[in-house]
Amino acid sequence: MSNELIFVSTVLIYLGSVLVLYKLFGKNGLYAFAIFGTLLGNIAVCKCVDLFGLSTTAGNVLYASTFLVTDILSEKYGKKDARRAVLYSFSTMLLWLLGTQLILLFTPNSNDYINDSLKTVFGLVPRITIASLCGFICSQNIDVFLYHFIWKKTGDGKTGLWLRNNGSTLISQAVDTVLFTFMAFCGTYPGDVFFSILITTYLFKVIVAVADTPFIYIARKITPGGN
Repeated sequence: MSNELIFVSTVLIYLGSVLVLYKLFGKNGLYAFAIFGTLLGNIAVCKCVDLFGLSTTAGNVLYASTFLVTDILSEKYGKKDARRAVLYSFSTMLLWLLGTQLILLFTPNSNDYINDSLKTVFGLVPRITIASLCGFICSQNIDVFLYHFIWKKTGDGKTGLWLRNNGSTLISQAVDTVLFTFMAFCGTYPGDVFFSILITTYLFKVIVAVADTPFIYIARKITPGGN
């Protein structure tokens, strides 16, 4: 299966999963996806792939999908609940950072076969997670602020929903991409590869942001369970 087909499939799977979890579990389902997306995204972002002839990371779709979560929470429940999702994810990432480094402190015995692989993956976690924490906390709070700012300016109608959804996400994603990419990858890759990752990371996040527009319209109509 080509990377391009996998990319399109993951966009539909992750954005669709947000709606399914929301329908089944209400706000708790959205909180769960936000936490899942930030944790797995921190691992997936370490993998470089080619999409449509461009170099980027494998974590873009998953991480970008978490902005749909905060936008749904902003739309259906308000600023307080959207910020709660940010706080839950941020706290979980801190524990993730601590937990992965504690695992590496253990000395493996002669039967172990996975320690070297864990060192390869988790050894990148501090830099990746710290970069992700900075980008995440800044961009998600900007997203929530801008969503409600645009909402106040355009009113509560459906006609303004696409604007507050895309406007807040595209600006906040730009902030996140610049902060994260520079902190996580600056000096790690050759200059041309680094700037390619920076540009394409934002490009593919823009694609996901535009693709999630019909999903937030669907979410607005959903009567959730679980709360």
